[in-house]
Amino acid sequence: MTRKYIDCREFPSEMNCTVALSADSESELLDAAVQHAVTVHKHTDSPELRSQLKTLFHDGTPPVEGPRA
Repeated sequence: MTRKYIDCREFPSEMNCTVALSADSESELLDAAVQHAVTVHKHTDSPELRSQLKTLFHDGTPPVEGPRA
């Protein structure tokens, strides 16, 4: 099983979010990413949001130094 991650540092935002989330399963990562997107970034949980977030997943673990867009 390959660990997966999503990294807010890849996307510009007004708050300059530096959160990176990782998990051993895609479903666990998706749940955490949706919770973060809704709570912190004020998105609405929807099938579209979940689908979009899945496309942003990477294999492995987030790098210590995040990219700055």
